[in-house]
Amino acid sequence: MGMSRARAPHRRRTRGSTTVTYETVRRIALALPGVEDSVSYGTPSLKVEGKFLARLREDGESLAIKADFPVREALMQEDPEMFYITDHYLNYPALLVRLAKVDLEKLRRLIEHAWRFVAPKRLIRALDSGQDSVGGGAARVARTTGDGERKRSKR
Repeated sequence: MGMSRARAPHRRRTRGSTTVTYETVRRIALALPGVEDSVSYGTPSLKVEGKFLARLREDGESLAIKADFPVREALMQEDPEMFYITDHYLNYPALLVRLAKVDLEKLRRLIEHAWRFVAPKRLIRALDSGQDSVGGGAARVARTTGDGERKRSKR
């Protein structure tokens, strides 16, 4: 129907044959409290109350996502084909993820980790206590699928 997100190169197959796209990233992230769509460096991005969470890279195949340095280093050692950085990100707490390589469950954990890295404490407390009134919640994240079955409303 003319939606550019549905076309390659944004669509990739993972080991478990689940399609992982930027739209998949969006659905998972928007289920978390305070996450909003934005634009960074001319590409679609996600922010938590104005703070950078993740963005689609210009290549359309990689995701830049917040990650503290120890986690970033561990993930790059664990799977350098999936996780990497460029010189630009050497001194910045971020990680690059090849969408074609990441599986859905690892992506969910990575997005939640990044969200906890940037979210205000009150949103983290709300998520951990199961409050859904702030726009997300653990149950909602668990029910979000790669097929787009569930989407958070803008309000």
